[in-house]
Amino acid sequence: MSNELFKRIFSSIILLPVTFFIIIKGSYLFNFFILICFFLTAHEWHIMSKKKPFYISGFIFLVFSFYSIYHLRNDFGGDYIYFLIITLICISTDIGGYTFGKIIKGPKLTKISPKKTYSGMIGGYLLSIVFLSIFFNSSYFFANKLDLSLKWLIFIFAVSTISQLGDIVISYFKRLTNIKDTGKIIPGHGGLLDRIDGMIFAYPFSYIILVLNFF
Repeated sequence: MSNELFKRIFSSIILLPVTFFIIIKGSYLFNFFILICFFLTAHEWHIMSKKKPFYISGFIFLVFSFYSIYHLRNDFGGDYIYFLIITLICISTDIGGYTFGKIIKGPKLTKISPKKTYSGMIGGYLLSIVFLSIFFNSSYFFANKLDLSLKWLIFIFAVSTISQLGDIVISYFKRLTNIKDTGKIIPGHGGLLDRIDGMIFAYPFSYIILVLNFF
């Protein structure tokens, strides 16, 4: 196992339980957490894109993205389930994309992000479905188990797609600014923006379709 992969796995083992605890706990703890995340992400965007024509538009998007995060967790009955589902889809998409892409490899998905492969894209979709299927059958979160209906499958596919596109978009901006990572705050992952690049697109997308009652 390479040193970078070890650091990536170790960081995930530490960060994921803490993040899930904060999401479930909610209240001021969650609000403080996303505020810190916003400032860190905004700082990384500032360092990456200063003096670039997309600098201001990127900040506006980040504000809307974190606005969506706040309301996804605190609205909709004040429940964390919707927010947790979206987060799980993004995380499983990322893990599936990384794992399947490393193992199977195959044709490249796009020149913008050379490490992205079609096998990784499919792996992201498959692992999202598997993770959500396990989650829906958890008695800890649901008194009555949920079925992975066609409606949920469409939602998973849509959010996973947006998450993967978001990853590619941030990769495109990193190429424009000639940087590999947006920071070094998370060992093995790079910056916070590197870690949540897909999420900051998936959350506002999900917020819009929930507010408009499309789902």
